[in-house]
Amino acid sequence: MSPMTSLADLEARIAVVRDNIRELTEQAAAYSGATDEARIADRIAEQEDLLAELLKEREALSK
Repeated sequence: MSPMTSLADLEARIAVVRDNIRELTEQAAAYSGATDEARIADRIAEQEDLLAELLKEREALSK
């Protein structure tokens, strides 16, 4: 992320990632089958990692 990222931009990205996690969780509940579940679990983990990174950036930016 560039040093010029504003707090508002970061908040918008956080909201998108949280929405992605919610949608993936809903998809996981609807799908059956180990392959689908594993793929969605991987996508959720990626989004959770991204969310953690964005939250860390927001904390650093707020200081």
